[in-house]
Amino acid sequence: MRELTDEIAAGHSPPPAKDVPTGVSIPGRHVAEVARHPDGRLAVITWSSPKIDPGLLNPALHVVETNGTVTDLGATPADAGSPVWWGDEVCYLALTPPHLQGGNAVFDQRHRNLTEGMRACPIDLVQDDGDAPIMVVATGLDTEFRRLDGAFLARVTGSHLPPRYRDLDGIPWGVQERLHHPARDGLELDGLLILPVGRTRRDGPFPLVTIVHGGPYDRWTDDLQLHWVPSAQWFAHQGIATFLPNPRGGQGHGHEFAAAVAKKVGQEEWYDIETGIDLLVAQKIADPDRLGIAGWSHGGFMAAWATTRTDRFKAALVGAGISDWPKLIATGEWGAFEAALGDSAEHSPLTYADRIRTEMLIVHGAEDTNVPVEQAELLHRAVKHSELVVYPGEGHSLRQREHRLDLLNRTRRLFAKL
Repeated sequence: MRELTDEIAAGHSPPPAKDVPTGVSIPGRHVAEVARHPDGRLAVITWSSPKIDPGLLNPALHVVETNGTVTDLGATPADAGSPVWWGDEVCYLALTPPHLQGGNAVFDQRHRNLTEGMRACPIDLVQDDGDAPIMVVATGLDTEFRRLDGAFLARVTGSHLPPRYRDLDGIPWGVQERLHHPARDGLELDGLLILPVGRTRRDGPFPLVTIVHGGPYDRWTDDLQLHWVPSAQWFAHQGIATFLPNPRGGQGHGHEFAAAVAKKVGQEEWYDIETGIDLLVAQKIADPDRLGIAGWSHGGFMAAWATTRTDRFKAALVGAGISDWPKLIATGEWGAFEAALGDSAEHSPLTYADRIRTEMLIVHGAEDTNVPVEQAELLHRAVKHSELVVYPGEGHSLRQREHRLDLLNRTRRLFAKL
């Protein structure tokens, strides 16, 4: 349910402190984020503890005057962050009450929801001194920029090469398509299809890998899909098509869409994914006998979970995934937030491991504190035809270049068998 920290990968990482000035302190509280007013006043988000649990569960809002006087504006909803000034008022981003799984909302300093009823969810706030703060909004496959006073600024849409990829100019990429289709209960879903380089739909059917995003409160956007986690354009250069689904539980479609997986992890969100695969098979884009699935963090959980639901996948990559929800709640950093998704063995791939027939590559960082490596070890022991790779010194995301390259090479060998 967390914001992704490294492209699509991590899925479970605390929000970094933003511009915390040296010397700012609130007695008995842990300073998490700070926003400075042009006149020097500070808006401060604090936690009850430096630990994620219970820190994010018990945040509060304060104003520090230029003379050091602290005004306590009271407790905020869970997971508060991104404080900004709007004139003499403070606004911030937090989870929509009362649940720990759902869309974000913007609140004022009296803790009133300013974005209630929006069909899309704000994902960040940016202060703009002298004008209303800018709200970054997840809108389907696109991203919008709006001011809190209602003014529309811009919409980012369409595949593109961001500045960090300019050295890749001239390299051919697979055709990327936007997908829209109904779920089995009629809910409107979206996602992306990326075809092999130089191929069109008419050249299908292709081997297809479905990559599930992390979170689950995240999403795929219509930009260049090239990341260190085996990604769609990387697969396109291997002659493999890729399906990037945005099932319920993610960003882009408002609070109710995001909250739909609360206590139902792996349930309707799996059927959302399967419905998209079935559509691509029916359109003769995907070869039903050459399907694979992959994911990292929550996506890794969904990859493992999928293999307990069906034998249709020939190979699965489970990256930093969850295999046992009760153990994760007890040992991971996000216990209360994980419990909001699934809190019983009923939701755990480990419970149904005897059903798994899919060849499985399980990878994990040895120092992962968000999803401890025990999760990978348990799944590997239960699935005898799996391979386990543990990367030393790595946390929830792989940071070392040699480990990323190793992962890509192992994944290429795994899905070459499709």
